Amino acid sequence: MTPSIPKQFLAPITFLFAMALAACGLDLGLAPAFAPTPTLALIPTPTETPVPPAVSINGEDISAAEFEAELARYQQAQASLGNTVSLETATQAVLNDMVNTLLLEQGAAAYSFVVDDATVQSRIDALTAQVGGPDALAAWESAHGYTDADFRFVLRRQIAAAWMRDQIAASVSTTAEQVHVKQILLYNADEAQQALGYLQAGWNFNDLAAQYDPVTKGELGWFPRGYLPAPAIEDAAYALQPGQYSAIVQDEAGYHILYVVERDPARLLSPDALLTLQERAVQTWLTQRRNESTILFAP
Repeated sequence: MTPSIPKQFLAPITFLFAMALAACGLDLGLAPAFAPTPTLALIPTPTETPVPPAVSINGEDISAAEFEAELARYQQAQASLGNTVSLETATQAVLNDMVNTLLLEQGAAAYSFVVDDATVQSRIDALTAQVGGPDALAAWESAHGYTDADFRFVLRRQIAAAWMRDQIAASVSTTAEQVHVKQILLYNADEAQQALGYLQAGWNFNDLAAQYDPVTKGELGWFPRGYLPAPAIEDAAYALQPGQYSAIVQDEAGYHILYVVERDPARLLSPDALLTLQERAVQTWLTQRRNESTILFAP
């Protein structure tokens, strides 16, 4: 059985759907719970008049009606959280999420993964019990602008997208080359240069790091490539062998002097590091899939 990605990782992709579900405390296991949102104004059901697509992805359309309904849910959910989001920002967030979800669904289909009616019905049955019966679920769907068919369609897509994310996450090894690093972090160039001079004069790195930071003693711990948000720090650390220290590395946090304590070619990843690498794997997959796809936006 493929292991599921931890729920907090799934939030960026299922954000829109999850915020709507959270209004009644519904949890599909696809995303984390969000703060409850108030009942939304009823969104008119689209007529049978053909609506031009908002975007076409590899020949499969997301209609303008679908997009507008999701945009309305997103704006209402953000407002309920006290967030002020411009129309431009909201539009981009919703469109990106919908495109990503469809790409993931298409990826699942390429692996012959099919969400059958029984799977959808099983989720619907669980939600029905959770919310308090068929009438309560129908009222929730109506309040959030869903017909029953619309809700089943979105649910089917989210199940497929979640399955594809799990496959990508499962491809990330639980072990990786890692370095154990300490640092001296200073906040101006002169102090950093002075510290580097002490090291060049023969001072012990551990002793000096403890003087500058008596609490952590400069300990950064173990990390793999692709984990740190600052690539320059990571690159400098991986250029060192155990017992070596770096030149001064500057980034937004300050001026770093790094010291590699030890290296391990295949160390078990911490849960946080594994989660980060899984998230990056999904984003890399999505970026590659976007580059390979034909995506046409309506004018």
